[in-house]
Amino acid sequence: MNENNEKILQVNNLKVYYYTSKGTVKAVDDISFFLRKGETLGLVGESGCGKTTTGVALLKMPTPPGKIAGGEIIIDGQNIVELSEKDVRKNVRWEKIAMVFQGAMNCLTPVYTIGKQMMETLTEHKQMNKEDAMKLIVKYLNLVGLPEHIVNRYPHELSGGMKQRVVIAMALFLEPKVIVCDEPTTALDVIVQAQIINLLKDLKQKLNLSFIFITHDLATEAEVSDRILVMYAGKVAEIGTNQQIYGKQGPMHPYTKKLLKATPRIHEKVDELSFIPGTPPDLLDPPKGCRFHLRCSEAMDICREKEPQLIEIEKDHCVACWRCTKNV
Repeated sequence: MNENNEKILQVNNLKVYYYTSKGTVKAVDDISFFLRKGETLGLVGESGCGKTTTGVALLKMPTPPGKIAGGEIIIDGQNIVELSEKDVRKNVRWEKIAMVFQGAMNCLTPVYTIGKQMMETLTEHKQMNKEDAMKLIVKYLNLVGLPEHIVNRYPHELSGGMKQRVVIAMALFLEPKVIVCDEPTTALDVIVQAQIINLLKDLKQKLNLSFIFITHDLATEAEVSDRILVMYAGKVAEIGTNQQIYGKQGPMHPYTKKLLKATPRIHEKVDELSFIPGTPPDLLDPPKGCRFHLRCSEAMDICREKEPQLIEIEKDHCVACWRCTKNV
């Protein structure tokens, strides 16, 4: 667990809505959290819970027709939600916070060499001559374990793991303070997945980086994250340290408990994996009260009527569940 208490990123009451012809989809609905310097915060949850929407919103670039509908994203003491797109593009995105997107092939232009793509990003932000810029590009390619000649290769000439390393290098070479990783090991085989995970852990130590690591794989999250944020239907269900979520005491929210019971564990004998009945709610018209109550075996009357607030039950451990409040 990272003992540094300096908060490098603070998110307050963030709302990201998709304004569609059918209505407003509340993909991320009033969530708050923070990231400490040198820490990895994991975002987990089922598909559609708002993980990736949260990630792209942190760079103030939600996918259309999505818009940031409210809240604050504070980096370096500055609320970037208030900034213009021009200011964010020039001074925040890639310089203070960068993203490693899911699916490296989709992030690379097939008709440009790796060197040309990295050069474009670099010259947009830094005043450098071409020779110095190329030296910096090669430096960061070497840092992620790639040789110099990669600058002359096209994306289709690289393996999946090599492309993912290129994308990581591109996220790093403007030296941002926060890196958002959106399922960076998806579509890679298990050996390459392990290599990428080890690379990210190594870079975190070498460069004192702060990561937000988005995945649906709780086993991977246990390996890389200092704290875990569990999302459900656009809300934060639980936030806790690695030990609080995966340790002997275990999580407190019924949803987190179900997720863990549905995850295979190497060192524990389990006769049968559990599953969560039902499906996530429609975020065009979310249910009243706790959004998980329709699938929760521990639901009470108050869960169906009133939404629980995220409260701290011990240091670094917050839960949004009526069973964890003193009022029930």
